[in-house]
Amino acid sequence: MRRPLHLLALLLLVGSCAVVTACGSDDSDSGTSSGSSGSAATSTPAPKSIKVGLVTDIGGLNDRSFNQLANQGLERAKSELGVETRVLVSKSNADYVPNLSTLAQQKYDLVIGVGFLMADAMDTVSSKFPDTKFAIIDVDATGLKSKPANVSGALFKEQEAGYLVGYMAGLYLKDNGGGTAGSVGGQKIPPVDHYIAGYQAGVKAADPDAKTVNAYSQKFDDPAPCKEIALDQISKGAKVIFQVAGGCGLGALDAAKEKSVQGIGVDADQAYLGAHIMTSALKKVDNAVYDEIKAVQGGTFKGGDNTIFDVKSGGVGIGDTNDVGAKYADQVKAIQDKIASGELTDIPNTVK
Repeated sequence: MRRPLHLLALLLLVGSCAVVTACGSDDSDSGTSSGSSGSAATSTPAPKSIKVGLVTDIGGLNDRSFNQLANQGLERAKSELGVETRVLVSKSNADYVPNLSTLAQQKYDLVIGVGFLMADAMDTVSSKFPDTKFAIIDVDATGLKSKPANVSGALFKEQEAGYLVGYMAGLYLKDNGGGTAGSVGGQKIPPVDHYIAGYQAGVKAADPDAKTVNAYSQKFDDPAPCKEIALDQISKGAKVIFQVAGGCGLGALDAAKEKSVQGIGVDADQAYLGAHIMTSALKKVDNAVYDEIKAVQGGTFKGGDNTIFDVKSGGVGIGDTNDVGAKYADQVKAIQDKIASGELTDIPNTVK
């Protein structure tokens, strides 16, 4: 007996639904079925596309430390967060205001200034562009003259990283007949002095009989004056040289290599410079830049305040060691743990 065509069509439809689980759902469903409409309802929205501009300090992108780290954070955000980026290099202090202003005028969602020397320029420009978000490395946003509510500061406890590398240097001096630990700063500004003050305190904590010497090159970009200072310190008995001068400081580390003494890098891990690099005092500027960008993209940016990076948070620390420094790694790690736990807190940040 033949079935009516409409009954046969109904049976075929029922059979199809037995094979396709989501047959009974449609686009207006609440998403309770296990079909494709349910997964679409729970999918993560694409990150907001934003534009981020970065203005370097006078050290430039090839300083192998401070500015280069900032750019690495920017590049990471470009790769992982899909942001549009632009970098403007400052060749002198006079470039700060024009560079910051250019990015604000071009409607960048976040404009980042790199360095303490840019504080006044940041205060001026951020006040003229109140609808633009700004971030600045090494500057207390709450201390800016105009108290701009659209600026976020990233501050580091450099003295903690300085103390760690200084402690290692002091242990080395103690094992090698005592002597002097030298340091070469760029300009006498708080971030530089924080490092040096911590370094000198760490040296003395490990070897109370050790001597420390320090001088400033007044440069962050030219290696020549830093090398000259380091050579002078070495000629007077320095067995370790700590550079705190960005690209200029590469000259100090070159002097250490030339005279076969130990060198200590700054900001970035500078172990790649050679076997004469005992270790480096790390400052995670790249992480600070990335975090500020992520906050703007995610809508959690907070102006008029600061984020503090220290040993406890992993924002500062100590880098890889050479064979000489490796002998003291466990002792330095114990000091690092004391800083992180709050047991060791009286680390100076002012150079006397």
